[in-house]
Amino acid sequence: MARPHAHVLAVCGHESARGAALRRLAGPGTGVVTGGRELARALAARPAGQDVVVVPMTLGRDLELVADAARTVRGLPPESRRGVAVARPFGTAEHLIGWLRAAATTVPADAALLVTAPAGDPYEDAELYRVARLVRCYGRHRLVETAFVGGDPDPVEGVRRCALLGARRIALLPASFSPVPRPSASDGVRVLDAGPLLSPAALAAVLAARVADAVRLLREGEDDGVDRALGAAHGHGLGHTHGPGEGHTDTHTHTHGPGADHHHHHGSGEDRSHGHSPQAHTYVHSPTPSPHARPVASAGARSHP
Repeated sequence: MARPHAHVLAVCGHESARGAALRRLAGPGTGVVTGGRELARALAARPAGQDVVVVPMTLGRDLELVADAARTVRGLPPESRRGVAVARPFGTAEHLIGWLRAAATTVPADAALLVTAPAGDPYEDAELYRVARLVRCYGRHRLVETAFVGGDPDPVEGVRRCALLGARRIALLPASFSPVPRPSASDGVRVLDAGPLLSPAALAAVLAARVADAVRLLREGEDDGVDRALGAAHGHGLGHTHGPGEGHTDTHTHTHGPGADHHHHHGSGEDRSHGHSPQAHTYVHSPTPSPHARPVASAGARSHP
């Protein structure tokens, strides 16, 4: 007898206004919840024998949302945890870069881009600056600024800064599931709406891909994804700075534009030169460890749904 389709619980945080931006887009087999108690109640109410896939609805900035969803599933009684899987996050920061670059292609080349998202903690906000910088590096728009709804600079200030830098047209590029309220602008400056980041069809396709992958791992490999998700926020929020002579052992993931080559200089006389395709890669440094070294948050490698 075929097993029923899994029920989907989309766990939402500030990137989707705690789910308000996604509830109208959710299909009949998808519940939209916040983390913690609301997720726990939804898991407890699932029909007997039905598999459930928990999908953390982050675009790569809210890593704590992923870990918190996994902690909630881990805390279930053993009989209630059976058949529950935590999917990979809806998106990574590298997905976000790709989606923003695709959205930017619809914006005139002489316009400024204002990449805008709800404010998070300082480290999440710093990540958005990194994302915006990469959108600029590998795009055709010379001016790309960043603004935070509920943060500093806010969209009004972001528009003002773009205008001071000479932009006459400024496109709001949402780096979240939520629409961006259009701020006012000075005379002679036009504010364009370049959103949403993903169409409803694209959003549904990505969500379906995450669910299908989680169901396959659960049913074929008995991998519920909890351990992987628990480590999502490991090291999140710790700066990657070292004083003179400090060493560290860590793994970095970074991206390069099409055809980019670079040369890395490593300690202990190592010399490694290599070229890259447009996707990300990971490499490991292992110099002499220092007692002052700090763990580092790593970025997910860019992939496609």
